[in-house]
Amino acid sequence: MLIAGLMFPALFALILLGLPIAFSLTIVAVGAGLAAFGSVAFNQLYGSFYSASTNFILSAIPMFILMGALLERSGIAERLFRVMNLWLSRLPGGLALATIAMGAIFAAAAGVVGAVEVMIGMMAIPAMQKARYGNTLIAGTICAGGSLGTMIPPSVIAVMYASLAQMSVGKLLAGMMLPGLLMVVLFLAYIFIHGLLYPAKPDDNDPVEEPVELAEKLRLTATVLLPVVLLIVAVLGSILAGIASPTEAAAVGAAGALALCIVNQRFSIAMLRESLAITVRISAMILLIVAAGTMFMGAFAANGGARLIREVIDGAGLGPTGMIVFFLAVVFILGFVLDWTANVLICVPLFTPFIRAAGIDPVWFATLVLIVIQTGYLTPPMASSIFYLKSIAPPNMTYGEMCRGVLPFILLQVLTLLLVVAFPALATWLPERIVGF
Repeated sequence: MLIAGLMFPALFALILLGLPIAFSLTIVAVGAGLAAFGSVAFNQLYGSFYSASTNFILSAIPMFILMGALLERSGIAERLFRVMNLWLSRLPGGLALATIAMGAIFAAAAGVVGAVEVMIGMMAIPAMQKARYGNTLIAGTICAGGSLGTMIPPSVIAVMYASLAQMSVGKLLAGMMLPGLLMVVLFLAYIFIHGLLYPAKPDDNDPVEEPVELAEKLRLTATVLLPVVLLIVAVLGSILAGIASPTEAAAVGAAGALALCIVNQRFSIAMLRESLAITVRISAMILLIVAAGTMFMGAFAANGGARLIREVIDGAGLGPTGMIVFFLAVVFILGFVLDWTANVLICVPLFTPFIRAAGIDPVWFATLVLIVIQTGYLTPPMASSIFYLKSIAPPNMTYGEMCRGVLPFILLQVLTLLLVVAFPALATWLPERIVGF
């Protein structure tokens, strides 16, 4: 067990030295594997690598990424933002409301957190600054909207979680749906109230945009918003109804996104090449970390890792409630050091056996874990969302403004977590009613 106890400190040391996460996981796994198996360690590690690389469920990830990349690179996402802005701009905090709504819709289409945030940030920052919104609200809105890729299905994180926990992808997606919608409603309510109390004050010298006729709004909604919503409903509905596997539904989603590009006359070979390049790059990063993490957890288990965790839990006298709090705290703390891929990869295989042994509903617990991961994504000082925003933010938007901007949304995410804890049916009712109907 000594080697198992040293694996995580060694992993964090390598990551803090600047080594990529996949290579850090591999190096530690090889070292621990040699200690456990001797000269046959590479046969064991290769088996773990091969099983992760050939996991059928994980093949849905590239298709979901391709679907989002096609919608973003073709300019359809930009037109979506314009439609949202047309309908919501006259409400208090209207541009911020449109940004959150756009984040929710595109999160369902893309499923990748960083890509959603960068895309909506590049569109929303100039528009919101022009309308004289405060930088704190701009930063918080974009970070919160971008983070919805974790909780709005179909989510790449959820697909990966379900694969590692050996649970139904459809049930997990259904379990995330109500908490995800609740989080969006809380975000929108906060922005609306903030807009009433602190309305934006445009400069009198700013040009006034011409109002768009209702008929034009309806036309844009029917041609831009409705097809994307129908595509998302088709993808999610086929999974939840048990008609298609996640991989099949993701392939249909990618094909549907390509069809939308062609119908909207946005298709080009250059656009397709860029979308495929993005898909390959992100998919390779995720799947390499998955394979390396599988080797890491195999070596951890072989060196008595499960027994070590059990002794820690028993020694602390933790019951089921204490164990859940402990596990969620570990996920949150790891979020400061690791990205969501490595966090899920390390924690899910480690915690799942104990959750099942305690009789805890796996969908409910998975939903809590995903909310905590999303909260860690926003929480300073090591917030991935702020780093993404910093890469595209103008010079007049400071790091301090970004940190202050995300704080209300962090509190709303914690509120969502507490509501799911207090009312487990938020995560368990829909899977029991929908999946496999």
